[in-house]
Amino acid sequence: MNNINLKIHSSAKIYGSSTIGDNSVVLENVILGYPEHKILSRIVEGDATIEDSDFQGCEIGPNSFIRPNTTIFNNVRTGSNFKTGHNCMIRENTTIGNNVLIGTNVIIDGDVTIGNNVSIQGNVYIPTHVMIEDNVFIGPCAVLANDKYPIRKEYNPEGPIIRKGASIGANATILPGVEIGEGAFIAGGALVTREVPPWKLAIGCPAKIEELPEELRSLNRI
Repeated sequence: MNNINLKIHSSAKIYGSSTIGDNSVVLENVILGYPEHKILSRIVEGDATIEDSDFQGCEIGPNSFIRPNTTIFNNVRTGSNFKTGHNCMIRENTTIGNNVLIGTNVIIDGDVTIGNNVSIQGNVYIPTHVMIEDNVFIGPCAVLANDKYPIRKEYNPEGPIIRKGASIGANATILPGVEIGEGAFIAGGALVTREVPPWKLAIGCPAKIEELPEELRSLNRI
């Protein structure tokens, strides 16, 4: 890599055709471009090694800062000014915009789209088939779900849609297929079982929809 001002710790592992943008930092024990299961199975069955195998890696944008023990799978693409906490995992087929923070211990299980200026705090779980638009804040330990009937009956995974400028409080749970409207505010600990209209407040367990106070009716400044 002939990048400008790129700092990669010697313990980091970079697999496949991964690229890292200029002025980025990759710290201890980071893994970039780790192969998804179908690629890994092909490698193992062929008695090859990951290091010697050719497959699409990940693409990390410029001015990024990847903290220790982060794992980012193949076919993940991030924009500029991307930052992670420690120990987070971002699985395959995930697209992330500019100015995004993925906090410590966050799990993003793949097939996820995240917009620009998004802040996802520590210990958040994001399953497959989720869309998160621009200027969204997700507080610590929030959980999004994508399966209405886990291991009981057939259900095509359908994660929540989080629209522009929404805020999700700490320990909130958003059930499968629920849409959180633009600018909506989900209170801490809320269990959201149905759509939240734009610029409304969801509070309680199960959550009830209330009016959002006037002073909170502005987009997040992330």
